[in-house]
Amino acid sequence: MIVLNPHGESLMEQFRQRLPKLQSLSEEVLNLIKAALAEQAIELNSIEYRIKGEESLRGKLERKGNKYKSIDDVTDLLGLRIVTFYTDDVDKVAVVIKSLFDIDWKNSEDKRKLHELNSFGYNSLHYICRLKEGSMPFEVQIRTALQHVWSAIEHDIGYKGPVKLPAEFQRQFSRLAGMLELADDEFSRLRTVMASYRRSVQTLVASGKLSEVSLSTDSFRSYLELRPFDRLNRRIAAVNQAEIFPSSLMPFLPILMRFKLQTLEDVQRFINDNSDDAYQLALSQLAMTDLDIMSETVGLQNLCLVFMLKQGGGIAGLKYIFDTINGEQERNHALAESLLRRARNLSFMQAVIGGEEA
Repeated sequence: MIVLNPHGESLMEQFRQRLPKLQSLSEEVLNLIKAALAEQAIELNSIEYRIKGEESLRGKLERKGNKYKSIDDVTDLLGLRIVTFYTDDVDKVAVVIKSLFDIDWKNSEDKRKLHELNSFGYNSLHYICRLKEGSMPFEVQIRTALQHVWSAIEHDIGYKGPVKLPAEFQRQFSRLAGMLELADDEFSRLRTVMASYRRSVQTLVASGKLSEVSLSTDSFRSYLELRPFDRLNRRIAAVNQAEIFPSSLMPFLPILMRFKLQTLEDVQRFINDNSDDAYQLALSQLAMTDLDIMSETVGLQNLCLVFMLKQGGGIAGLKYIFDTINGEQERNHALAESLLRRARNLSFMQAVIGGEEA
């Protein structure tokens, strides 16, 4: 154990007396930050805190003990690390931290401004803070997930250790750090571009310009806000005066893509062309039941089943639909066989059956 001079040991005793207050402070600060970031809808990779251990503090006091008159002059007894996904979120978090606490600007540092080739893993914001009503100081570090991982890798490999690495290894570290820094920036740029794309899709869908919108996860989600299957759902539910309960329609997207529907206008045409037959198919299944509650997927499911039948997909095609929406299970084959038997008597199937016989 490191042996300190009397002043250092006095500081250590002060530290032990402060531990309960440090624990209480850590919980208060953590709750304040979490609540404020949630209010601003800033998503984090992680947020954590640590209270400095005795051995770590002893090492610090051995090196710098004479500069501290009181243990309250040690600014990092409590440290919090906030890890964001994107570089631009570092600045958003910084704004929140500055609004919550009093910042000791003299002892705070923005290491992103170092611009050194090997500084990527250390490019974080370091704020020394106090509660606005007064408290012991604490440190808040803000960095991205990639910076955090890179810093951990450097520490594990020993890049910043006492043994100086050969120049060729230092160059490799610098190259990798540059690649990660570029990736960090590109992820932020890509998020901005995708957010702009989503807004443009929402605008096009809302204005009815469906032919200009390619079918994708984002566009289909926006299209569903128009409630395009409600009319068919209500028509089917009226057979038994059934209640419709909400359910996600997103699992049907890969089926629609398999049908080679490329735009939202294709999806709308798919609905218009097959709704009457989808109603007939649903009627053949519901007419002999007293089902009084059904999922809002009922309309789209019957549209997909009808389309597959018209395309001659047979049992294999029907099973694919059931596998996609229900998960692969043995009973899906029996469901497909039963549905095909009932569907053979429906009018829209006559042309399909005639084509098969020919």
